[in-house]
Amino acid sequence: MHNFGKVAVLMGGFSSEREISLISGDAILAALITKGVDAHRFDPKEQDLFELKKQGFQVAFNILHGTYGEDGVVQGALEAMGIPYTGCGVMASAIGMDKYRCKLLWQALGLPVPDFAILREDSDFDAVEKQLGLPMFVKPAAEGSSVGVVKVKEAGQLSAVYEQLKHMRGEILAERYIGGGEYSCPVINGRGTPSIHIIPATEFYDYEAKYYRDDTIYHCPSGLSEEDEQLMRSLAVRGLEAIGGEGCARVDFLKDTNGKSYLLEITTLPGLTSHSLVPKSAQVEGMDFANLCIEILKTAHVG
Repeated sequence: MHNFGKVAVLMGGFSSEREISLISGDAILAALITKGVDAHRFDPKEQDLFELKKQGFQVAFNILHGTYGEDGVVQGALEAMGIPYTGCGVMASAIGMDKYRCKLLWQALGLPVPDFAILREDSDFDAVEKQLGLPMFVKPAAEGSSVGVVKVKEAGQLSAVYEQLKHMRGEILAERYIGGGEYSCPVINGRGTPSIHIIPATEFYDYEAKYYRDDTIYHCPSGLSEEDEQLMRSLAVRGLEAIGGEGCARVDFLKDTNGKSYLLEITTLPGLTSHSLVPKSAQVEGMDFANLCIEILKTAHVG
């Protein structure tokens, strides 16, 4: 058995995804304890992050979803303290959290992404509606878990939706609707794992469908042909490598009605709850939740 020393499970935090982070964190903590790991809960909202060093923690299992925990901030602090942590490093975390700049990077490397536009106060909203077509999705570039995602269905609505979202973090993205199905593909230690076909009962795979509803349908294996499955896994790995990522991540995809796959966004700190996708994929390969947590913990690094 690998001796990890005293492990802090970083959970909670300050973002709009705090509640989900706590659920993930509690599941991880229980799993690590069952495997004999000296693991402890650590919530930076309740105690200063620099207490980690004072309290003798040797490794951090980071499950702080959203801003502060997933955008490079905590990663930089852990680097400064010399505490190895799970997940992507500072740069990859920052890029992965910024949907706009991540898309620019993927686009520059020739990876397929849906057409998009940035909305600003002076945008010609009618022209954007014509450019991208309706329906379309509008979302803040720096929020996760589908927080703030709106489906625009009628002409003339875009300006009002922008006003509704403009206070949120990052640029506001308008994105072409791709209607052939929603998929997700985890990457664990540089290897794509079985993709998941997501069929939400809601209009799209929103926050509620991700974390609370029991009527979202997940197919894993996803039912793709062997060729399409291998392509999606390859694109997921390339998407993570493009931002300099490592460890455990998840790339979300859309397929169009002709079967072409598009990279939608990347999650560099994917959820680990009973509804989460990475555990479903790992389970298909015969890895249970506790062993998945151990595999992720083994990837802890500094630098």
